[in-house]
Amino acid sequence: MSNSKKKPIMAICYDFDKTLSPDDMQTFTLIPSFGVNVGQFWRESDELAKNNRMEMNLAWMYELIKYSQFKGKSLKREYFIQSGKEVKLYEGVKTWFTRINQYAEEKGIEVEHYVISSGLREIIEGSEIADEFKKIYASSYLYNADDVAVWPAQAVNYTNKTQYLFRISKGFLEEHDERVNDSVPSHERRIPFSNMVYIGDSATDIPCMHLVKERGGYTIGVFDPIKENREKVYKLLLDGRLTFYAPADYTAKSAMTKYLKQIIDNIALNEKIKSEQKALEQPAVDFMIAKEQKDDDQIEIL
Repeated sequence: MSNSKKKPIMAICYDFDKTLSPDDMQTFTLIPSFGVNVGQFWRESDELAKNNRMEMNLAWMYELIKYSQFKGKSLKREYFIQSGKEVKLYEGVKTWFTRINQYAEEKGIEVEHYVISSGLREIIEGSEIADEFKKIYASSYLYNADDVAVWPAQAVNYTNKTQYLFRISKGFLEEHDERVNDSVPSHERRIPFSNMVYIGDSATDIPCMHLVKERGGYTIGVFDPIKENREKVYKLLLDGRLTFYAPADYTAKSAMTKYLKQIIDNIALNEKIKSEQKALEQPAVDFMIAKEQKDDDQIEIL
């Protein structure tokens, strides 16, 4: 039997659009393939949601099906996955995961990467980095026997994103697993919130940022390094949502890499302190048990 100690685990959770990729994933090839202007598509989708008191993500998912029928284009799962291959990524993203994993390993920490996105899971699954994630939580379709999208299966929005943080923390990762609602003490959770990082770009990430930061974790806000629009991250920082903000540059010498390494260092130190506390606790527990037994034995003699 191995006596090797299990490494502490940390989770890095990412929004996708404008966090790992510079635009909404649908805009690269999917929407243009229907011969419709991207701006027009989103205006129609927003209008549909407004006029029908409809959830915004359900609206654009419906619009895709509508256009596919109108244009005679079959929305097969394979088509979404193929579209994912055209999704652009910010500089450094492709090698980011390997570098962060290696650094964490040197510090005695195991890293798991997760996506929590309102975009389409099937597109993300077709991207170059899909295999880097332990789990991809995103909107998705129900498919018929011919593998054609017919109905939304999951619609992920900015408020229900938080459920996936609890799934990650408790270790109940499957969307249908209702044990996520079970009470699990913090010290028994697979990944405590204090070992969690959430990376996002805008106000739609606020519920996740608030939850992670409030429970002792870390949050990073990113902005496009070319457009240099920092207003959103400045507001998030001043509202107490962020630990750090940085350009969405994931290269080896970037601010993002520096901040993530600092977070890993901090988690490693905290885990070492917890380990030391645990080591000190055991002799105290053994002593008190022995003392209690001795007192019981004396009472029996009397």
